[in-house]
Amino acid sequence: MRGLAVELARYGITANTVIPGWIATEMTKASIGNQKFETAVIGRVPFRCWGTGEDFSGIAVYFASDASAYHTGDTIVIDGGYTRF
Repeated sequence: MRGLAVELARYGITANTVIPGWIATEMTKASIGNQKFETAVIGRVPFRCWGTGEDFSGIAVYFASDASAYHTGDTIVIDGGYTRF
């Protein structure tokens, strides 16, 4: 993202990314309720639960709005603290 941000800024284009943690989706539904998986993985999420699509609504609105017009080259992690634990 940082490289893209530098290259695209001259065209007025921002480049940011959002990295999700363990999110309850159709793709992850086989692991939801799997006690072994939830103990080993979700147990390491400080919130102790799966994330949802709604957890990304605020950052999506921000990046789609003019409020982020001068924000570029960033990586936002939304994972319930998983990578900090």
